[in-house]
Amino acid sequence: MERIKMINPVVEMDGDEMTRILWAMIKDKLILPFVDLKSEYYDLGLLHRNETRDQVTVDAANATKKYGVAVKCATITPNKQRMEEYPQLTEMWKSPNGTIRSILDGTVFRTPICIDAIKPVVKNWKKPITIARHAYGDVYKSVDFVTEKPGTCTMTFKSEDGSEEKTVTVQKTDGPTVWQGAHNKDKSIRSFARACFQYAVDTRQDLWFSTKDTISKRYDHTFKDIFADIYEGEYREKFEQNGITYFYTLIDDAVARVIRSKGGFIWACKNYDGDVMSDMVSTAFGSLAMMTSVLVSPEGNYEYEAAHGTVTQHYYRHLKGEQVSTNPMATLFAWTGALAKRGELDGLPELAAFAGKLERAAIDTIESGVMTGDLVGLWEGEAPAQKAREPERPKRELVPRGQQKDRFTDDELAILAAAAKSALTADEIVERTQIPAKRILSAITMLQVQGAVEERPGRRFYALVELEG
Repeated sequence: MERIKMINPVVEMDGDEMTRILWAMIKDKLILPFVDLKSEYYDLGLLHRNETRDQVTVDAANATKKYGVAVKCATITPNKQRMEEYPQLTEMWKSPNGTIRSILDGTVFRTPICIDAIKPVVKNWKKPITIARHAYGDVYKSVDFVTEKPGTCTMTFKSEDGSEEKTVTVQKTDGPTVWQGAHNKDKSIRSFARACFQYAVDTRQDLWFSTKDTISKRYDHTFKDIFADIYEGEYREKFEQNGITYFYTLIDDAVARVIRSKGGFIWACKNYDGDVMSDMVSTAFGSLAMMTSVLVSPEGNYEYEAAHGTVTQHYYRHLKGEQVSTNPMATLFAWTGALAKRGELDGLPELAAFAGKLERAAIDTIESGVMTGDLVGLWEGEAPAQKAREPERPKRELVPRGQQKDRFTDDELAILAAAAKSALTADEIVERTQIPAKRILSAITMLQVQGAVEERPGRRFYALVELEG
């Protein structure tokens, strides 16, 4: 069968941990056999971001601006715990999603993947709720620091031309204090508002927007005012023509109304609110792994990704050889969303049709009763639920102590010992064995030829034989 041709590439951003493994499986099993895939590849795995001092993230975002369509795997944003877990990190790198969203200045739309036999926890929800998350600024672009002594913190703005200067007192404090400064830009808020109004018109859905302007009388009120200005000046007539409404309320009131609603609308939120509420909505509809996410920039660039993280616990169980049942739906729909958009923009209906058929096949599989463990407890279908999991791996061959020197070189034995309990990158093997990189790569190749080592997703290597003693 001839594979579907592409004209322009999608920007492919690889990621971390279990989602990186799912990423490779989806490509190898569900896309590459059918599509002559063109992609511009960027490795956004944590260690490679560290090696490039995060330049790879910037390059990936700029490539998205160049080609218009990207698909991104989930990635690690390091915190203190991750710094201990990855001692080779030179810095606590910022969220790659935050960097990409800052460069593209887009809006994130997140919508649950609905299955007929999996009912929302909120029983009155009958239709999907789409979260429109502002993708710039707030805590994701904030600065913070800690002080130990009593004193006063001020915040000062100075314009480049020197014509404007403002200073405000943040707080006087009598002891150790933590501080944070956040910002947003009118230009970005206006882009966010227009993206939300236009998406509502395109999908013919009501639009809700919420902030806390009664408390944040400058910051949040600016959001409220800009939305109101753009609605009245550019979109009121379009909304009325489509029979849809725009509704503003406070964030706490919005939460109560959302819970009581039947769904079927877009809920626009500031950056942090959207981060939290999209997780709440996706979980209430079934699972965080059943939430699609697309970043849309004002210039019409699209970046598709899963709305969840890297599934760390499953990853470490997988490395130990244990069976896991990890839901791939959101990651799969990131790929299909990117391929469908690429097909739409390049006039390739067969590519867009393939993406739609792959989504339908995935949903049909779940509706037939085959699903991952996170969905089994939510299943209300007629067919009994069958938990899908990784295939069992064959037991490793035990090589007796007396045969080891006959079969393997010293370098090969060192690699087999290092990679016996978990899959390692070549760099990690070098670090553990203290053998030069060139010798390690040569020995790995020979071990693969002998069937003693396998390469796993993320260019990690795992020993298929066990050394006695």
